[in-house]
Amino acid sequence: MIILIKHSSILYAMLNEFYTENNRLIADEDWEKKIMSIKSATTEDLCDKEYAKKAVAAELMRAVRERIPEDSFGVLFSGGVDSSVIALLAKQIGKDFTCYTLGFQEDNSKEPEDIIYAKLAAGLLGIKIKTRIINLKEAEELIKRTAKILGPELNNVVNVGVGGVVLGCIEMAKKDGVKFLFSGLGSEEIFAGYQRHRLAKDRQEECWNGLTAMYKRDLLRDNAIARAENINLLTPFLDEKLIATAMRIPATFKMDDKSSKIILREVAEGLGLPKNIAWRGKRAAQYGSRLDKAIDKLARNNKFKFKKDYLKSLE
Repeated sequence: MIILIKHSSILYAMLNEFYTENNRLIADEDWEKKIMSIKSATTEDLCDKEYAKKAVAAELMRAVRERIPEDSFGVLFSGGVDSSVIALLAKQIGKDFTCYTLGFQEDNSKEPEDIIYAKLAAGLLGIKIKTRIINLKEAEELIKRTAKILGPELNNVVNVGVGGVVLGCIEMAKKDGVKFLFSGLGSEEIFAGYQRHRLAKDRQEECWNGLTAMYKRDLLRDNAIARAENINLLTPFLDEKLIATAMRIPATFKMDDKSSKIILREVAEGLGLPKNIAWRGKRAAQYGSRLDKAIDKLARNNKFKFKKDYLKSLE
């Protein structure tokens, strides 16, 4: 659904994500109904791989294009296939934007993997990037802010680790006056990107299950942070039509015993994404940024055996 948003004294058309109404997250049961409605109307009939790749490419381009605002925007950027293909398409559409990447590093510890790959990908694509490496004190402040925003119900190790990266990048973007940020959220579910997909007896069914579970696992967290920071997150991989297209594709085109999100990686490569970026292995945000390492160190410094107990103490 297209809605009108007033921003910076400009009134313009903006796509309302189908998990929101009036810029607010819908209820859990409504999200489940929407996913089940797509499922009931979807047949696994894109069995010609080349045709399937063309369909994914077309829907992904449309999903990105429809979300590009007239105002300035950015990309939450890890240098992985999801954020990189979004950035690639935005550039091909002819837009000017900035990518934002955050990582934790202290003393002689290794540079965060996401920082390394984000710089590499941005250089290869010829796009603007801003990176920020935080020390332990800065990480502690970021983790505390994240836990406070999430509150007791959402405060856990994964949510704070992932949410801290999102919040840190949002804070970078806001300094540039950016109010809209693209996110690669949803790609793992529709293209089978997790180990649980590989272990599932029915990988396609696991994709559907994961989509339904995203509400409590991802949408609540990201929506809480975005609303607290007055930022609009744009999620083309959670476009209703793209979901339906991806779920028409057999799981054998998505995953084998060695690789995940195969068809998306092939599509990204075909669109012009360099092979080493398109086929970079999955690294969750809290690990690629090394923010999980910061949580672990802070827990030990504060005499907690478990990270979850340290985070609980922040409430």
